[in-house]
Amino acid sequence: MISFRTGGSFKKTETFLRKISRGDIYQGLDRLALLGVNALALATPYDSGLASTSWDYEIKRSRSACLISWTNSDIENGFPVAIMLQYGYGTGTGGYVQGRDYINPAMRPIFDYIADEVWKVVTSS
Repeated sequence: MISFRTGGSFKKTETFLRKISRGDIYQGLDRLALLGVNALALATPYDSGLASTSWDYEIKRSRSACLISWTNSDIENGFPVAIMLQYGYGTGTGGYVQGRDYINPAMRPIFDYIADEVWKVVTSS
């Protein structure tokens, strides 16, 4: 005959699963998304300043995921200025203005910070 005996409880596991099912781990995402907005605003090259002040964010939640999207509403001639600054653009006279990678360096520490914060929430639940 083989028998097993266990002790303890599943209280921590049950608490974690309850928090996950309620979406508690998503609390604080607005604060984290706003950090990205601020980083992008500070890093955006500007002449008029409109592109740098036009950053915002959207958070979409589903049952299985959460997505933060950073947006910029500064549009010139139907084209997003933030993208023109990042990747460059052709001029009306046949020239080309070289882009400057300002988004990735600005967001890299924000992504790392968000990952750390989410990990803390997951492991402390």
